[in-house]
Amino acid sequence: MAMAHSYHDDLRLAHVLADNADAISMEHFRSEGLRVSTKPDHTWVTEADQAVEAAIRRTLKSARTRDRVIGEEQGEASGSVEDSSRRWIIDPIDGTSNYVRGVPVWASLIALADEDEVVAACVSAPALGRRWWASKGGGAYTGKTLVSATRCRVSKVDDLENAFIGYSSLHGWEDIGRLEQFLALTRRCWRSRGVGDFWPYMLLAEGAVDLAAEPHLNLWDMAALDVIVREAGGTFTGLNGEPGPWGQNGLATNTHLHEAAMAYLGYFPDNAEHLEEGAESSQDRGNGTVHDLASHRRSDRD
Repeated sequence: MAMAHSYHDDLRLAHVLADNADAISMEHFRSEGLRVSTKPDHTWVTEADQAVEAAIRRTLKSARTRDRVIGEEQGEASGSVEDSSRRWIIDPIDGTSNYVRGVPVWASLIALADEDEVVAACVSAPALGRRWWASKGGGAYTGKTLVSATRCRVSKVDDLENAFIGYSSLHGWEDIGRLEQFLALTRRCWRSRGVGDFWPYMLLAEGAVDLAAEPHLNLWDMAALDVIVREAGGTFTGLNGEPGPWGQNGLATNTHLHEAAMAYLGYFPDNAEHLEEGAESSQDRGNGTVHDLASHRRSDRD
């Protein structure tokens, strides 16, 4: 029997990358001279975003010469082996809007994917003094260092009435035609808070939050969160139910609540017209039942 692959060395490297990222990002944080510009998609980018990603790429170029790198600011670069299955996925500062305004809720997200699975990750939020990490089969942890850490485990809440949901904003849900469904889910839950970006997913891994969802995300926004949530016992999918961070949105739960949350938020763009024709109002499309989710999936396959 073949032994399972260990990604411990990659995880140690991810911590080194995070240490360097923290030093750069904290140097610029709340700096009066911070240079900020607007990207073509109208989102902000700072000199700190660019410097952090450049530093990570330099280290990976020498430490993992065969691996590819995908980053928010510089796109994708190949290693020495173009068909390498290993890809480092980097968001140098997740929560740039917070960073620019001096809000301490931002982090560097560093993930390694092998084939089509994220296998190791580190999320470092130096302004909060927090860090989280995980590797495939090795569990998820939070703490200061690899040797000084606490195991992360999701909650055991198994009904929405007792659940805490975290999210970033409401605008995107309206964009995809699911605002009423999302609001219905928040009303069903015990508590909802717009904590934003990486933060609710890490709280979910720790068991403080029970579900988190966003309608518009990129791969670098999700990759590191995915493996940490999964190794803590949770589930991470797109709104179409596909596992992993490979879609354009994300739903993470403590696993117990995933089907119930999907019943509200399950989003199948190819089937959107059929759903609209078959419902009397937007409130009727996705009433929070697993039966409703199953019918959507059947229609999507037909």
